[in-house]
Amino acid sequence: MIRAAFSMTVILRSHSYPGSVDVQLLLGDITQVEADGIVNPANSQLAHGGGLAGVLSRKAGPTLQAESSAWIREHGPVSHHEPAYTGAGELPFKAVIHAVGPVWGSGEENRKLKAAVLGSLERAQQLELSSLAIPAISTGIFGFPLREAAEVILSAVQEYASRAEPRGLNKIIVVLYDDRAAAAFTGVWDRIIR
Repeated sequence: MIRAAFSMTVILRSHSYPGSVDVQLLLGDITQVEADGIVNPANSQLAHGGGLAGVLSRKAGPTLQAESSAWIREHGPVSHHEPAYTGAGELPFKAVIHAVGPVWGSGEENRKLKAAVLGSLERAQQLELSSLAIPAISTGIFGFPLREAAEVILSAVQEYASRAEPRGLNKIIVVLYDDRAAAAFTGVWDRIIR
């Protein structure tokens, strides 16, 4: 269940990588995070009806779904490794990156989730965003177990942040929606983030 609002955002963890990439783990409302872009955990048709995608669509206003529908008409269904992107409507971001995470039980879930995360980070770089807020993709209505998702998402973020080449994306914020997700992600963070 997604909380409607938080009274505050809590920084759970933070780490700086060589090459000026900062990674944060936050508990709070992703729509209130200060970032240039946000990742929407979408389905391949960009029909933003339920879960966080539905919340973002309602907060952004009709423009988000209209632009998403136009993307599908022009490009076809969105793949795991090549996220779509649109404007943010009434949300306070420069862009929304629509990442298609896997439905749990669909096969090759870890590979698909990693592709969605890395694809989102690369798309943010292409869009010249300096910061990106990422939710716990696929852990809501797609049913991906939290601990397994934390392993994949944080490993992918670490892989991207550890790359030597210069990039404009210098802040990656993983935003969690409740205490259960926070516990899963902080446990994994403490073990793998270096």
